[in-house]
Amino acid sequence: MIGSENSGYIEEPLGDGLKRVWRLDEVLWAGDTAFQHVVIAKTAQGVTLFCGNDRQSSEFSQLVYHEALLVPALLLADRVESVLVIGSSEGVVSQMARTAGAARIDHVDIDREAVELCARLLPYGYTPEELDRAERHDGPVRMHYADGWEFVASKAGAAAYDIVLVDLPDEGDDENEQHNRLYGVEFLRMCRSVLAPGGVAVSQAGCATLWRNTTLVRSWKRFAETFPTVAYFGSDEHEWSFLFGRADEIADPLAVMTGRLERCAYRPVSIDAAALTGCSVPPYSVRHAGR
Repeated sequence: MIGSENSGYIEEPLGDGLKRVWRLDEVLWAGDTAFQHVVIAKTAQGVTLFCGNDRQSSEFSQLVYHEALLVPALLLADRVESVLVIGSSEGVVSQMARTAGAARIDHVDIDREAVELCARLLPYGYTPEELDRAERHDGPVRMHYADGWEFVASKAGAAAYDIVLVDLPDEGDDENEQHNRLYGVEFLRMCRSVLAPGGVAVSQAGCATLWRNTTLVRSWKRFAETFPTVAYFGSDEHEWSFLFGRADEIADPLAVMTGRLERCAYRPVSIDAAALTGCSVPPYSVRHAGR
């Protein structure tokens, strides 16, 4: 962050030689947690969360992002009774899963301070009161401050979850970044091992733009290696792409999702059948990577 104490700019890296500059009209909090650098500030897109200078969510577009992340999984899974959320500090996904009818949502995040800052300062996601209940496991949402890898490993083979959702900052170039291992094949296999029959694993998979698609190309290959059925959703109103895997083979995942849309208990405001259809094909350069 550059500028004065209560305002300034953030330069968000987009790729080699590319940056996006955010004007911070008012900095609500800036500092280092035990795991990352966090800034929460008012911007032209409303209150916005940055981790490691990367925009994670903003008041203006967060619902579009979180619906693209969760709604296809709600439609592809045979049931939505139990959900595991790894990362996603804001808590929006947990709230959406509860609306969709999940009776148990285990939310796992390694960074307690970041989660609590989001609840206190963001106008979306958990309120402080909701987070307090989740921390006490009072209700369907149960908050766990733990390493996602270790939490999933502790449940390995349990067939416990209808949806396992991984929502993390983009995979970093530094191999020592601790969250990178949650993108790898070994972790995807662990996620597969805790899926109930008909369950779905979903991950934020990176950006589809040609100059920023390294994570997406890697994730596409890893999902194809791990899951017999893989579905893609590239948000038509955001810059991010998402991958969905089932441990069994179904012939037409898009038909399954569009067929269940009208019956979904969660009513999306940014996704309809046309969006599901139009956003279901990965970019050419992703589909043909390595050929």
